[in-house]
Amino acid sequence: MSSGRVFLLRHGQTEWSVSGKHTGRTDIPLTDRGRGLAEAAGELIRRVRGDGKPALVVSSPRSRARTTAELAGFVPDRLDERLGEWDYGSYEGRTTPEIRETDPGWTVWSHPSPGGETPEQVAARADGVLDEARAALPDGDVVLVGHGHFSRVLIARWVGLAATAGVRFAMEAPSWAVLGDERGVPRLDHVNLGVFL
Repeated sequence: MSSGRVFLLRHGQTEWSVSGKHTGRTDIPLTDRGRGLAEAAGELIRRVRGDGKPALVVSSPRSRARTTAELAGFVPDRLDERLGEWDYGSYEGRTTPEIRETDPGWTVWSHPSPGGETPEQVAARADGVLDEARAALPDGDVVLVGHGHFSRVLIARWVGLAATAGVRFAMEAPSWAVLGDERGVPRLDHVNLGVFL
């Protein structure tokens, strides 16, 4: 049984997250409101886990994730491209209604994104990240800072579900999910914890 838990932090609000544009590879900065909410997310999680230093902090290399980590009071031990958002291919920067004009019924969970990642590819990235997180848990908590869809995949994979089951979990910008275990059985302790002012 591990002594730590995995804390997932979705980055703060950006102009594209407000407008509903799919933001994978594009490096969009936080809005002023997003910066304030990232600070509030840090205060919230200190009430949940305390002030102790995590065993490991890893962030997506995108500036919106790195800045969120810093504003929440965490210094990443390293950046990891595997924590990057789902690659939406040619649907990058487009909203779901815009995509559905030519691809009716599209969602990232149920339809392909031309030139982007498949759910299986995203699951493989998530599994690699979670394997590393599990290895660090005997030393304490692990904080992973990333993105909305990918964080939802991490939650699904932690509890043994397919990547596409991430559709069943909410992760607002910014919010926390806490992954724990009960006698070695992975469980979801908290999801979509946030201070949404």
